[in-house]
Amino acid sequence: MSLPNLLTVSRIVATPVVVATFYVPGAFARWFACALFTAAAVTDWLDGHMARRWQQQSEIGRFLDPIADKLLVSATILMLTAFGRLSGEAILPALVILCREILVSGLREYLAGLRVGMPVSRLAKWKTFIQMVAIGFLIVGDAGPAFLPVSAIGESLLWVAALLTLVTGYDYLVAGLRHINGPRPAGPIDHCKSERPA
Repeated sequence: MSLPNLLTVSRIVATPVVVATFYVPGAFARWFACALFTAAAVTDWLDGHMARRWQQQSEIGRFLDPIADKLLVSATILMLTAFGRLSGEAILPALVILCREILVSGLREYLAGLRVGMPVSRLAKWKTFIQMVAIGFLIVGDAGPAFLPVSAIGESLLWVAALLTLVTGYDYLVAGLRHINGPRPAGPIDHCKSERPA
């Protein structure tokens, strides 16, 4: 249980707490949820950075990291939708993001069976950052400052994240199909050439 893995597990633990805050009325609950979500999002970058820098990459970390990310993002988006904090139009980019997560997860699982690792692109990292910021704004919603259109900013960023999601999802799909149709590598996966997924 290295520190990077503990940070990854903390994201999984934070997910039901973020979900529970939606059932608590008042502005404080929204700000608390936003702070907790933001802290969890920071660990998404921090755990991978620390694992690479301290040479503490592990199989359990590679297994839990994408699960923790998808649990946090998917659960929060579903709660935002269920509690009416997304407009009808904003549900579309949310759906695109969720579908992309399913596609990439399935593709990574299949490629793992082919003993192929899929590196993370810089654009995918930007997608993840913008997506997290958008969800943070949407969690606060009407509890934000009156002079700032918090929900509108969150939905606008969600559209940007969805656009990047389509681009990166297509890139991953093309790269995956290239491996699926190409010769299958023999021997272990070279994890040194791959990073934790975004």
